[in-house]
Amino acid sequence: MKDNEKVFRNFIVEAVVCAVFYLCSFLASRGGAHMLSSLLLVLYALGVYICRFRTTGNLVDMKGLFALAWVGGQGIACLQLSNLQTDWSVWTWAAFFLAYIGFCLGYLRKKPAPERVELEKDDRKAGRLLVCACGLAAVSWVCFLTEFLAVGFIPLFSDEPHAYSYFHVSGVHYFTISCILVPAITVLYWKVREERSRRDYVLLGMVNITAVAVPVLCVSRFQLLFAVGFAVVVYILTNRNLNWKVLVLLLVIMVPVYVGLTVARNHDVEYLNGIFDMKDKGTPIFVTQPYIYVANNFENFNCLVEQIAEHTYGVRMLFPVFALTGLKFVFPQLTASPIYITKPELTTLTMFYDAYYDFGIVGVLLLALAVGFAARKLTVWIHESGNPVACLFYGQIAIYLGLAFFTTWFSNPTTWFWLALTTLMYLFVGYRKKERRMADGGKD
Repeated sequence: MKDNEKVFRNFIVEAVVCAVFYLCSFLASRGGAHMLSSLLLVLYALGVYICRFRTTGNLVDMKGLFALAWVGGQGIACLQLSNLQTDWSVWTWAAFFLAYIGFCLGYLRKKPAPERVELEKDDRKAGRLLVCACGLAAVSWVCFLTEFLAVGFIPLFSDEPHAYSYFHVSGVHYFTISCILVPAITVLYWKVREERSRRDYVLLGMVNITAVAVPVLCVSRFQLLFAVGFAVVVYILTNRNLNWKVLVLLLVIMVPVYVGLTVARNHDVEYLNGIFDMKDKGTPIFVTQPYIYVANNFENFNCLVEQIAEHTYGVRMLFPVFALTGLKFVFPQLTASPIYITKPELTTLTMFYDAYYDFGIVGVLLLALAVGFAARKLTVWIHESGNPVACLFYGQIAIYLGLAFFTTWFSNPTTWFWLALTTLMYLFVGYRKKERRMADGGKD
């Protein structure tokens, strides 16, 4: 009982401190002191992340990642470097604050989980992980070729600025982009494999080239970054001694690849600067682009708060059901609600956009509570499961929290499709026929 009281008391203290930072940031923003407003939230987010790391020793701690992305992202947005940005509504500030506090409340637990996930060597599980990686790579390529034959072009070799937006065959594209799970599966394979052969290196090299090639051919920077980031999260989660040279090398490689994909999308500097509408026209594009991709999502949320005519009471967040079952084609009115954004080209949103659209500020709080609770349960479960695929669940949710400013993850059908695929792999890798027969008394 005393432990519970202590945990709750610490939460109250944290909530009060957070409220003070948010209030001061709000007042500074309204007073035109945008640098101070930004600094307050960024410092708070960094402070939470550092405290979480010192407590857990985990660089990819879920609460730490969420604080950096959600509170730190708002801090970056508070700089108001673009003409697209305005002072946020009081209700917008309240929703942002309650989203973080709701997550913290759902995430409450008595003691932190162990620093790393300890995976036992198991060639049987390693073999099944290899089957999963090869199967996903093969299916991804078959579906990619199917889409190519259907639409008649490959985005990388198209002159259209938004070619990837048209490279979709309904239902098929979910499988095409599922190759982004392959690098993370590879990390798990190396971790649980007892002995590695030359065949392993060749086979896994081929499937990982596939996993990278599909996003490149699709000119999807997000999918490429997700594939690499997902693998890095799983690597950090499962390795006590991190090889920093490998992580730095990945970063060095990813920067020019990202720039190259931007060029391949036919987005030149003049085009991007025209969309982003920065106050200082001399701001270099390598600053402008990441800034807008973080900051404008919060502006889109504020547009929603200020312009919404009526709430949709669950319709927006149920979109995965409508999409994955095909109901969106039968009842198109289910997905006909308007989107409130600053500019047609800037369509990325935050994790809580649809929650507010459906139920207002109450929806934001409830979703934050649910996500925080799920993150807490998952953090404990991965240490008890014994199945390496459990780390894939952690990795995906960690990525979603680390990019909480980016899109409405939990009302996105692709998110649930990937989680469903991961569930199937979890059952496949963990299934033991002999143990099942013993439990059934030796009967088939």
